[in-house]
Amino acid sequence: MIDFRGGEETELDRAARDGVDGELLVVSISDIHGYLESARSALRTVGDHGDYDPVVETDDEGRLHWAGNDYVLVFNGDLIDRGPDSAGVVALVERLSREAPPGRVRLTLGNHEWGVLFPAVVRWDDWFSGQRTDADRRRLCTAAARGDLVAAYEGHNFTYAHAGQPSRYRARFLNDKLVEATEQLADAIGTDEDADTQRHLIEEYRRVLSMGRQGGRGFGAGIVWLDFRYLPGESPPQVVGHTRQEQPVQKGNVVNENVIRTNQKNAGGEAVLVESPDALVSLERTYDGGVHRNEFELPRETTAD
Repeated sequence: MIDFRGGEETELDRAARDGVDGELLVVSISDIHGYLESARSALRTVGDHGDYDPVVETDDEGRLHWAGNDYVLVFNGDLIDRGPDSAGVVALVERLSREAPPGRVRLTLGNHEWGVLFPAVVRWDDWFSGQRTDADRRRLCTAAARGDLVAAYEGHNFTYAHAGQPSRYRARFLNDKLVEATEQLADAIGTDEDADTQRHLIEEYRRVLSMGRQGGRGFGAGIVWLDFRYLPGESPPQVVGHTRQEQPVQKGNVVNENVIRTNQKNAGGEAVLVESPDALVSLERTYDGGVHRNEFELPRETTAD
């Protein structure tokens, strides 16, 4: 579904795949869900606020490009479905990934990218995810194998994952598991074993892929599916999306950045997070087109295990 590097076949170094290097700032945005114009507005908040250089720049035709900067840009899952231009969002991510240095545009697996991989389980035939071809599914498997699509990404003080987990985990371990699962899936796509393989992998790799109880999102759900209500404040420090909010919110060690859909009927509300080694802030578009900056608390000691 996503060709991050224009056919380049090299794998990212595992360190670059799994976490931020040195002093680079991390910019994150989650749950775009096909709302391309909202995503463009959110990404432009970095640069529209006077304290930050831009992460993207706009060309004469209105398209966004990598601005040349010291950022890592994390798309924290669910690029697609629901909104009017999932294909346009995918094209934006592809363009930025090809223009940026290797490893500087990251995508964590959201439950709607998950839906591309496992169509026999959810049957989202009316959505963009459910209309992907076998070639699209293999391309997403390849993205995981090469390190462009991950289960989790470690920032300076927070780990980025679409839905998160209440107990400690290492991004490298879960990313390796995602590679294992997608390699097996790639071999089965388009064969008579495809549907059974999908169901087997979800059960075998529960920490990453399980939907959990209650038809998804409930107890036992993996890092792609767990609802925010089941992440206690004592969870490991994480930036998540998945569960809709009106504005970025913090619950103990967990910050939720999923705001784009909730604000579709309002002027403003789009947001990104920016993480440095000593701070995590949100840059939020105001109703009059300005940018509001809000700072979050850095993590406390965790007790969850």
